[in-house]
Amino acid sequence: MNRRIKALTELLVSKAFDGYMVANEKNMLYFTGFSEGVSLLIPCEGESILFVRLVSYEAAREKSQNARVELVKMDEDTEKKVADEINRLKLRHIGFDTLTVSNNLKLKEHLKETQLEPAEEMVWSLRKVKDEKELAFLKKAAKLTSLGMKKAFEVAESGMKEYELAAEIEYEMRRRGSEGFAFDTIVSSGLQSAFPHGWCGDRRIREGDLVMIDIGARYRGYCADLTRTLIIGKPSSKQADIYETVKKAQEIAINQMKEGLEARKVDESAREYISKMGFGEYFVHRLGHGVGLDVHEPPALGPASKDVLTSGNVVTVEPGIYIPKFGGVRIEDTVHVLSDGSVKLTQAPLQSSLR
Repeated sequence: MNRRIKALTELLVSKAFDGYMVANEKNMLYFTGFSEGVSLLIPCEGESILFVRLVSYEAAREKSQNARVELVKMDEDTEKKVADEINRLKLRHIGFDTLTVSNNLKLKEHLKETQLEPAEEMVWSLRKVKDEKELAFLKKAAKLTSLGMKKAFEVAESGMKEYELAAEIEYEMRRRGSEGFAFDTIVSSGLQSAFPHGWCGDRRIREGDLVMIDIGARYRGYCADLTRTLIIGKPSSKQADIYETVKKAQEIAINQMKEGLEARKVDESAREYISKMGFGEYFVHRLGHGVGLDVHEPPALGPASKDVLTSGNVVTVEPGIYIPKFGGVRIEDTVHVLSDGSVKLTQAPLQSSLR
């Protein structure tokens, strides 16, 4: 039995489940190496079954692992087909990651003796600790992302439109080997840099602008996440103060990270420093989040987080200050948590002297 499936079934047995149903495509990829199924059934005993439609059948037979591929024909009811297999295996207590209300109701029509129970946290408990294979993919994604940011440093200039800079970055990541992007590239300049969830538009970058660049490559399904903020031209004293505050807050947070530390403590350390420097009200989001097959996943680095850092976690550390009608600064890296510290996977430079 595959190591990941074995780990899940051990969790299931400990909670008196006898099977698990996967609908989330990233979870399917995690367990089988293939994401285009309609459902993955993992019994605690016996082989797993990946249900796929005809359009994905041949690809699934070639690419999927650790599961028998079962075709769902065009005229077949998917929920009934999955339910029939559950009934055949006499599974009576099934956990699942996600189901729509409609799919849940349809399944229950055919599962008179089986209890369905949400148990998404079981899979997250596995996914948030990366194995060596996952770490290799994450490191590659981080390298590609860092190369994209290097290109941004080389070509960003006054007069360039935000989408033109984004195109240069994305092309660089693609030509270096990125299979896609973890999210829509953000190049947010001027006053718009004060919006934490910025965008990329047709505004021309101007002398004196703060330019927030948030990018992520994807490699073998795995994501990286990296933000740098450029200042075009000579920074004002306020811009420099904000930049140095964010830079120092990130250093403080990363330097204390290690296995066993409460995640909220990492957020607290950065938040306290930013507040001490007079910008506390302008740090409006949590410090970071896990990264893997999804760009946002557990563990969370925020004030309300109950997570404890574990060796093998990969997280972002991204303090920011966003002042309306002025602009914003965010510095973010993807970081691997170790037993005795941490290491940045993204390696894009910070500006030693703001240009």
